[in-house]
Amino acid sequence: MSSIQPVCLISGASAGIGAALAHVFARHGHTVVLAARRKPQLDALAAAIAALGYARPHAIAVDLGSANGTRQLAGILASRGLEPAYVINNAGFGLLGEATELDRERQLAMIDLNVRALTDLSLRFISSVKKHSGGILNVASIGAFIPGPGMAVYHATKSYVLSFTEALHGELAGDGVRVCALCPGPVPTEFLDHAGIPRDYFPAFLSRSASRVARDGYQGLVNKQRVVVPGTANHAFTLLTKLVPRAWGLALMQRRWNRFRGPPEHH
Repeated sequence: MSSIQPVCLISGASAGIGAALAHVFARHGHTVVLAARRKPQLDALAAAIAALGYARPHAIAVDLGSANGTRQLAGILASRGLEPAYVINNAGFGLLGEATELDRERQLAMIDLNVRALTDLSLRFISSVKKHSGGILNVASIGAFIPGPGMAVYHATKSYVLSFTEALHGELAGDGVRVCALCPGPVPTEFLDHAGIPRDYFPAFLSRSASRVARDGYQGLVNKQRVVVPGTANHAFTLLTKLVPRAWGLALMQRRWNRFRGPPEHH
């Protein structure tokens, strides 16, 4: 029987925070598995990491938002003798616009990827993660802490990710498994472009680079933190959401969205 190789599985690894996380984990000695839809980008990232002298990552092209995506990924890993010791759930997307006006199927697809696939991968490989005393890092958002008019479904999915991850953190602590929710603020990556979010939509002082977010996430996981919020301003924002009535926070987000979209007659 061929030997089993423990690996760090990173979903949504073709660009942005996922690619930055791949560099960080590779730099710290992990053999990385890159999973995303775009094979050329995965191969280019694997080559770039190998060129730096680290173990060349495995690249697996798979659509995790599809009904059989997670099962397909698990089958490929098993066929190659790769066993996740770390699961990094970064795959996800957002959409800017009112829930009642955005395409319903696209919003349901967002739930499938941001919630269902993340939950599936977190639980599917839990036995191997326990076996290797590894960890799970789930990428949420500061949007997880407050409802988001203009991105209602996205904020709701990230609230789920935060709640689910915090609960897993408690459940698995006794098994020596690290579980952490990484909650970044705005990051200037193609995520914004795909979501239809202008680069100046968020205040500049909340922005952090993908590489900085990835480093903070890695350190938080290693240090057994439950939640990591990169950046002082973003951390302050999440604390504020706990101090003020929820209705106030919602009203603030609604006013901000109203200012962005303009008067109703313009739409």
